[in-house]
Amino acid sequence: MRTLKDIHIGDRAKVKKIIGTGATIRRLMDMGITKNTPIYVRKVAPLGDPIQVSLRGYELTLRKEDAENIIMED
Repeated sequence: MRTLKDIHIGDRAKVKKIIGTGATIRRLMDMGITKNTPIYVRKVAPLGDPIQVSLRGYELTLRKEDAENIIMED
């Protein structure tokens, strides 16, 4: 099971599933992260937190703990 946290800089993947509590899932979905959304990883901070991604035509920065809740597929 690969999460968004495991995707390398410059790679693209699709969202397979979002896991976590109801509030966490809702917050990520409100940011535009839904099933089958393609995500491109642009940058990762030197210590791995936060992660900057591109999706749906905009840039989004996520905490590592949120990225661990997003299951990805190639």
